[in-house]
Amino acid sequence: MIAKLFRNPMARKRYLRFKSMKRAYVSLWILLLLYGLSLFSELICNSVPLYVRFDGASFFPAVHFYSADVFTGSGKQTRPDYRELRQKPIFAENPDNFMIFPPIAFGPLEDIDPADIAVSENVELALRPVPRMGSVDIRQDYSVCRTRFFEFFKGGVDRGVGDIRMDRFFSFSKEIRRAISRRFANKAADYQSFRIRTPSGDPVKLVLPTYAPRQAPPETIRLMLQEVVAGNQEVKHVGFNPSLEPLPPVPAVWDQVSENDRDVLFSLLERRLEQPVEDFRLLIDGRQYVASFNKEAVQFPYPPVEGHPMGIDSAGRDVMARILYGLRISLTFGLMLVGATMMLGISAGAVQGYYGGRLDITAQRLVEIWSAIPFLYVMILMGSIYGRSFVLLLVCYGLFNWVAISYYVRAEFLNLRKRPFVEAAKCMGVPSHRIIFKHIMPNALVPVITFFPFSLVGAIGALAALDYLGFGLPPPTPSWGELLFQAQQYRWAWWLILYPSMALFIVMLLGVFVGEGIRNAYDPKQYTRLE
Repeated sequence: MIAKLFRNPMARKRYLRFKSMKRAYVSLWILLLLYGLSLFSELICNSVPLYVRFDGASFFPAVHFYSADVFTGSGKQTRPDYRELRQKPIFAENPDNFMIFPPIAFGPLEDIDPADIAVSENVELALRPVPRMGSVDIRQDYSVCRTRFFEFFKGGVDRGVGDIRMDRFFSFSKEIRRAISRRFANKAADYQSFRIRTPSGDPVKLVLPTYAPRQAPPETIRLMLQEVVAGNQEVKHVGFNPSLEPLPPVPAVWDQVSENDRDVLFSLLERRLEQPVEDFRLLIDGRQYVASFNKEAVQFPYPPVEGHPMGIDSAGRDVMARILYGLRISLTFGLMLVGATMMLGISAGAVQGYYGGRLDITAQRLVEIWSAIPFLYVMILMGSIYGRSFVLLLVCYGLFNWVAISYYVRAEFLNLRKRPFVEAAKCMGVPSHRIIFKHIMPNALVPVITFFPFSLVGAIGALAALDYLGFGLPPPTPSWGELLFQAQQYRWAWWLILYPSMALFIVMLLGVFVGEGIRNAYDPKQYTRLE
């Protein structure tokens, strides 16, 4: 059939025109290659070995089921855990018995054991300085009458409390002065905070609490002062190996810790090797610090590590395996959906366009009414009744997705049904079904062919959107949309948003390039220019 198609000069011309568009031609082959790889996903990502050599016999578990009794003689008819079986003496101590696993030895539905992920045994001690806080009570002339923990904010200036006027000691802006005057005027004021500097230049946060009017104006008001700590740059980290020996480089602040505090810290570090511990407060050189004890632990989702190049999702499943299997499901769903909807759309449009008249008008009104039904509501209703499934999603979406293509086919048939070759066929007594499928249909398929890649891209995007919303494929089916939904819940897990998004973007971009190439190949006015 393909050879017959290329004997057609018009088809050959369109093919050569499509091939001349390198971007579209290469995109088509890449898309076919990706889909071909996804069809053999079990040979790339699978918890079952590709080949097993046991007692001189060959086994292929990836394509055939073998019970545990075959390898262990235990009488169990369930599938064995091949990774566990490989550690047993019959394989570990006998070089003639071996297994060959796929490159990614994890399936899309397999939960990964946290103990199989190698993490560092070191413990990190993080010393975070606690911001200093103080308060100052001032009179209306900005003189200080009472202070609390004010020594740090004086910035080393040697003055008594009675000698301090805040407007001279600190640089107050007009906005700060208006806020203070409003409170002394006994007017309501909201919580306000400002950034000022001490005489030595250190940044300080000045806070004016919410003020409610009283019976008489206040004689004094309170200003709250808080040190501004420069974020993570002020946090000091000290690493310790499992023997509780400090790992270089050791910050200078560790040498300033007292002996008593060190004993407490070492006891907490020793406990942290086995279990989480609470933070501990201590004084170092007259300043309060909060000591936190951090140890790397396996918590899902987990970032990319050896054996899991795209990370692990929130359920402990390999992301690469789920993306690869999700590619197969997405493309298969798209191809089946577009194929089915194209057939429905072509049939409906052909009947309407060929017969026309009252049949066309009546059918067109029914199509418009049908297209007005909200698809998402129908999908939610059907899913709640029958449960989510691949077939249900395909049927429900297909019942609504054929409408657009029927419009184009109908228009083509309305245009072609009065052509001379059609009239000649009618005069010769050719049956209507033969005229439709043999004479008109080949000339009316141009919009169908050109819209096929774009419809495929739309179907893949719709499936990802439905899975993201929770109305698509049932869990634990591998799905790009489901991974993106996990990424919304765990926004710090960058691998859950990066890799599924890249896969979706690349496939949809390749589909658009192929569609663009097919559209240009079928464009009869490709070489026209507007003078």
